[in-house]
Amino acid sequence: MALAELKAEVPAAAADAIDELLLELGDGRWSLLEDALAKRAWVVGVFGDEAEARARWADLAPRLPAPAPAPAVRALADADWRESYRAHFRRWQFGRLHWVPQWERDSFRLPPGDAVLWLDPGLAFGTGNHETTRLVIERLVERAGELGRAGRALARIQVVDAGCGSGILALSAALLGFGAVSGFDLDPEAVRVSEENAAANGLAGRVRFAAAGLDDGLAGISAGVVLANIQSDVLAAHAAALRGAVAPGGILILSGILAAELPAVAKVFAPGPGWAAASRTLGEWAELSLSRA
Repeated sequence: MALAELKAEVPAAAADAIDELLLELGDGRWSLLEDALAKRAWVVGVFGDEAEARARWADLAPRLPAPAPAPAVRALADADWRESYRAHFRRWQFGRLHWVPQWERDSFRLPPGDAVLWLDPGLAFGTGNHETTRLVIERLVERAGELGRAGRALARIQVVDAGCGSGILALSAALLGFGAVSGFDLDPEAVRVSEENAAANGLAGRVRFAAAGLDDGLAGISAGVVLANIQSDVLAAHAAALRGAVAPGGILILSGILAAELPAVAKVFAPGPGWAAASRTLGEWAELSLSRA
């Protein structure tokens, strides 16, 4: 795979603000590199070709809190970009579930009774290392436990992952025992990576992925669990479609929300009669859940 890497030096003093901006955008193709000793920082992006890299930079540059010089763009060999993103993905665990890099299969030992999801995120967003993903997964694990204690068979409950990224949320739902699990994403690269991760975990065919936007992907859906880890302005713009996709007795789990933005997002999604809301924060990020009676 011949890709293009775009790299632009940015003021070190603006690194925190730029990092927050990139996280809010939720595009895993961008990252921030810092050299603390030299007090230097760079914005780095990996894209399909040079034209796409420069187009995405034209979108990003005006949003940076400080001006940046013209970026350097170079062809990136397959081995180079794989090593780059692998450096940012570390295994983690919540409850009995483990999320482990695909390249650690030979060294990882799974504790008895636990389950593992092997992941190779490629250029898609979603390793579980980010707070927004963890918040959704923790709520999802808790929801599975609540349904199990209530005697409801998880295999009969539909789960939809809106904006699936690497497929981590949908695949985690399948490992927890949920039945009809599907995910969709506007980015075909995310769909490809999700399908590869499903195959690597023996879940090909059990979890369906498709390329679609929010309105198209949620059309006609009535699911017991709807997941959406997307930046808050997109969530707010599609609030009606997201709420409308939740079946009676179901739950809508939202993330990608900065903690400071939570009150505004909660107001947009303010539940009426028959709904209950809950939220939690992790670092600078928040999750909002709405349960339908």
